[in-house]
Amino acid sequence: MSPEARPRLGEGIFAVLALFASTGTLICCALPILLVTLGLGSAVVGLTGALPWLMTLSAHKEWVFGVSAALLALGGWMLYRRGRRCPADPRLAQWCGRADRWNRRIYWVGLCIWGIGFFAAFLLLPITQALAKIGW
Repeated sequence: MSPEARPRLGEGIFAVLALFASTGTLICCALPILLVTLGLGSAVVGLTGALPWLMTLSAHKEWVFGVSAALLALGGWMLYRRGRRCPADPRLAQWCGRADRWNRRIYWVGLCIWGIGFFAAFLLLPITQALAKIGW
């Protein structure tokens, strides 16, 4: 099998890893904040009781966000680097193009999820406190 015809498995793996890592940031930090904001604090207590590892993720959120950001950066580099091309065979090129589109979609969904989690974990409280100080 020629190098051009080999499937680019690494790109798909990093896209999926980035999606799961960014989803972890959303679950550890954004979901509990959202539930408490909606007045569902008891749901957060039940959630952390059923999934005690969420407390560990929340306690080390800087590492969680750092690792997930690194995975997203690596996945983005693999998806958008120069020199990427699909095989010359029309059938393989069609599959390659379809896989590329799905990898990009998964990547951007993961990036959006990471952004929401980052906003909720690091920016929401300071913004809320600043707005409270000015009386808004």
